[in-house]
Amino acid sequence: MKPIRVLIADDHAVLRAGLRLLINAQPDMEVVGEAADGAEAVAQARALQPQVLTLDLAMPGNSGVDTITQLRRECPHTRVLVLTMHDDPAYLRAVLAAGGSGYVVKTAADTELLSAIRAVHQGRTFVNLSLTDSVVQTVVGSPPGSALEVLSAREREVVTLLAQGFTNQEAADRLFLSVKTVETYRARLMSKLGLASRADLVRYALETGLLGSNYPKLERKTP
Repeated sequence: MKPIRVLIADDHAVLRAGLRLLINAQPDMEVVGEAADGAEAVAQARALQPQVLTLDLAMPGNSGVDTITQLRRECPHTRVLVLTMHDDPAYLRAVLAAGGSGYVVKTAADTELLSAIRAVHQGRTFVNLSLTDSVVQTVVGSPPGSALEVLSAREREVVTLLAQGFTNQEAADRLFLSVKTVETYRARLMSKLGLASRADLVRYALETGLLGSNYPKLERKTP
């Protein structure tokens, strides 16, 4: 059986060297190339046609999510496995929506990464993240681009207002709800989405397009 052809994309040379040693030590894998940024990752993927590409989200140049989108368009047979420091469900949603096949945090054990490479090569989705099983299932169980489908129309309104910096009271006034109701919505949203802070909420809103051009900004009313 031919070994799995793996391309490593990370801007840290020491980490790439360590991954190369780990992967090449496996009888069913071989590293065919390395890249230090997103543009190089795409170019190398086009030239080498790897079956799996391990990709760091935080590299120079284009964002990791943009790189995944380009890779899926130009190298559809290459499965993208994100290897990142971001232990965050919002990033996971963005990766899967862009077409990524796996998500592993860099603090995971070596065996987890190797299992992930084998899994995505076989066409499966692999996630290693410090989340409850229910949150992972909510994210992974949705097809790409459906990260917003877990929210009701009212929940989307609440997320948008809170992410834009409105207080609970201001959001309640705009939606003609009681502040207690908005607080309940907020608590339920944070739990449903696996978020821990307003910063997480803002990031989720940005990555799902709630604060993008398709969603008009809700300006504060002047007294």
